[in-house]
Parts: sequence; structure tokens; C-alpha cells
Amino acid sequence: MDRPRTIASNSVGLSRADYGGNPSSLCKGCGHNSIASQIIQVAFELSLRPFEVLKFSGIGCSSKSPAYFLGASHGFNALHGRMSSVAQGALVANHRLRAIGVSGDGDTGSIGLGGFKHLLRRNTRMVYVIENNGVYGLTKGQFSATADEGLELKYAGLNDLPPIDLCQEAIAAECGFVARSFAGDAKQVRELLKAAFSHRGTAVLDIISPCVAFNNQDDSPKSYAYGRHHERPLHELGYIPLADEIVIGETDPGELTLVELHDGSRLKLRKVEESHDPTDREAAMVRLMQAERRQEFITGLLFYDASRPSYAEAARLPETPLSMLPDSALRPPPEALERTLQRYR
Repeated sequence: MDRPRTIASNSVGLSRADYGGNPSSLCKGCGHNSIASQIIQVAFELSLRPFEVLKFSGIGCSSKSPAYFLGASHGFNALHGRMSSVAQGALVANHRLRAIGVSGDGDTGSIGLGGFKHLLRRNTRMVYVIENNGVYGLTKGQFSATADEGLELKYAGLNDLPPIDLCQEAIAAECGFVARSFAGDAKQVRELLKAAFSHRGTAVLDIISPCVAFNNQDDSPKSYAYGRHHERPLHELGYIPLADEIVIGETDPGELTLVELHDGSRLKLRKVEESHDPTDREAAMVRLMQAERRQEFITGLLFYDASRPSYAEAARLPETPLSMLPDSALRPPPEALERTLQRYR
């Protein structure tokens, strides 16, 4: 039941503090804390009802993050690499709930890569945040699958393997919303999260989130210093909810593209350095590979396609969630079982 609205509350009568969680136990300055703060702000601005939100995580520093936001929501901390499988099961049982999963580059790019790809293939409706720092921070800094080739760290030595680009993996798996951001760019993270919550299916947001303990030296491509110097935003982002009054945004010269989201809301894209069409799948892949060769990382909405039905739509799940249907609607009556058994007697 919604609370009366006050000056400091949103449309469901909740304050920003109502969307908080436990105090963080992560290292001071960890990018994951910044992301949790933006999730809190976005949930407040979108007037989400906490009891209608499911939070999922696996194992790792990133997977501790859901404890730090939306404390009144449902949550499930799964096994390492199993977040996507648990999320799919829960959202089949109740597809009307909103879902946000927070994973890491190890949880997603290594043991959980198979589940991640099948989640995208099914297009289960959820926001999938990857807090990407290139190391296993919880187990003292070993290289993860996204660690850059040639990177040398004090405790891990030299990495001689090429990295997995999780945005490329998502686009290859037909994901309809793929974006990349940087934990140090709070505004961009916030606007991308707002758009992701309105997407029809799986929305992947890969956020470079520096590990201040093991992978933050200036020459590391996943450090704060490197990110600030080498980040290349594809566009200026602004999210305009359908229910809000539409106001004119920035008036700087540049090409403007309006992307229609599933619920009628719009994502405004303004060209900064180049004209990038987020609806062109092949162009998105080429741009990611160009960025890798140039040793830069591009941020913004990389690919968007709202044409694919969500898994709930494709599976024709009933309007009433399966978890709320009575037993009589979910299983055959005893008489039907007896008739079946009689055929084998």
C-alpha cells in the first residue's frame, strides 16, 4: 500500500532512505559502492515498490552489493556462477516482479558464462549488472576472465591470456539491451539503469568498477585513472519517463537520436565524438573491437533491440504468476492420475 506523498518522497510515498540497505563492508573507494548508491537513487526516482523487486547475486565482492541497497526487497545470494539460473527459475514462478542481478566479471565471465549466455538467449526480463574489475578481489586479486592481456599485478604476476569482452558476448547472444559504463561516471550509470529497468527483456550493463585493493594502478585499463583518461562516451544520455513532463535537454550542437523503449519512455542520445547507431548490431560489434585495438573503452548504450519477446511472453506464461495459482490449476486431479494408471494395469 502506497504511503501519502510528501515533499521528500516519490509517487509511492517513499523517501530515498527507504531504498537503502546495510552499511557496506567493501573497501573504501570501491566502485561497487558507487553503483549501489546509483541503484538506490534510480529506484527512488522510478518509484519502484521494494516488495515488487527481486535481487540476485552469486559469489564475490560484487555479489555482496545487493545487501547495500533495497533492504526491503526480496533477495537471493546464489552459488558461484549460478545467479542467472536461480533468477530464471524465480522469474518463471513470478514474471510480474522486477528483477536486478548484480554479478562480477569472475561470476559471469568464468564459471557462470554458460548460464549468462542462456539467460540472454531466453531473454528473461531482468537488469543484469556486471561489476567488472578484472580481478577476483574477494580471494586476493587473481586475474579474472576480463583481465587485459599483458597486465602485470603485484600479487598475480603477468596475464598472458586475451580478455573476454562480456558486451560482445551479450550482443552475440542476441541480447536486446547492452551497455557499458564506468563507476566513476555516476550520471551515466544512473541514466543507463533507468533505461534498463524499462527494457522488455534482459538488459546487460557492464560497469568498469575499479578494485582499489588489487587493480587500481594507473596503467591498468580498469583503474580510476585509466578510465577517466581513456573513456570514450558514445553519446550524452538522458532518460525521460513517460509520466513526467517532457523538458528540453541540452542544446549543444550534435546529432540527436530518440530510442523508443518498451513502456513508451525514451532514451535520448546526443552525439559527442561520432555517430553511433545503437540499433545496428554489427556496428556495435565492430565498435567494440575497434575500442579494444585502441586500448580505450567506450561507454553508453551499445546495442538496443526491443523486438524480441521476453521469455514470459514467448513461453505464454499466464497473467497470474505460477506462484499464485492454486494447486488445482498446476497439477492434474487425483482422478486424472488414476485414469492414467489404469491404462498400465
